[in-house]
Amino acid sequence: MRNGITRVLTIASSDSGGGAGIQADLKAFARCGAHGMSAIVALTAQNTLGVTAIEQLPPAFVREQIRAVLDDIGAGAAKTGMLFSSAIIAAVADELAGRDLPLVVDPVMVASSGARLLLPDAVATLVVRLFPLAAVITPNLPEAQALTSLATEDRAALAERLVAMGAAAAIVTGGHGAEPADHLFDGHRHLSIPVPRYEVAATHGAGCTHSAALAAGLAAGLPLADAARQANQVASDAVKHGLAGIGGGDGPVHALHCLRGDDPPAPSAPQWAHALLSQLSASLQNSGVSSP
Repeated sequence: MRNGITRVLTIASSDSGGGAGIQADLKAFARCGAHGMSAIVALTAQNTLGVTAIEQLPPAFVREQIRAVLDDIGAGAAKTGMLFSSAIIAAVADELAGRDLPLVVDPVMVASSGARLLLPDAVATLVVRLFPLAAVITPNLPEAQALTSLATEDRAALAERLVAMGAAAAIVTGGHGAEPADHLFDGHRHLSIPVPRYEVAATHGAGCTHSAALAAGLAAGLPLADAARQANQVASDAVKHGLAGIGGGDGPVHALHCLRGDDPPAPSAPQWAHALLSQLSASLQNSGVSSP
């Protein structure tokens, strides 16, 4: 944090439907009171029904985006999302290496619609290059199983294996499987955080929202366990208020539902000024002093 403003950088891909990716991350940062910045690695043609096309940006341009943001504005933490290819992962790792920056790695592998968002030959690069740089990784249950080659739903065992693979800590999130709980292992201690589940067809972007809120917590100086609790709360709340009526598929989560305008808007500055002047004038008149 610098000058009292929490700054967080997301390094991920754009979701043209606005539900996940860069768009979800920036909304989650705002929900946590942080200034969000972005380095876009790929563009997707995407809606609630699926991903129809992916266009990767040049790795050198990805590095330039990261460098431009961090060298000037700075950040208290960063997170990665969909990185798509080995070349992009290597570029991100090269640019982040040596920077004292807490990193949340969300190993986005497959979209909720089933589209592959990480090429098969990029998985090993993700583990070898980014896991050692990560303060914490945040796979969901299927991602954790794929990364570890373990078929178990035991999140504690999966988190331990992920840490053994090079990550400093791992949170296996609780949106899938029988047990609704995020499970954190920091290399020493286990922590299970219950996850409420809601009957709403609007979970697109939940994982991105979780990892972004986690990064925002770390950027604000929260200990990992507290940041994990914040991520759990923000993501769960975004699912609870998800926009099921948008599109023909699974709708997006809604991290900023509190800004919908359900409550009466606060008076604008001029209205406040008029009110204060009226009160002052009344007070002066009651005291026998004429107002200007």
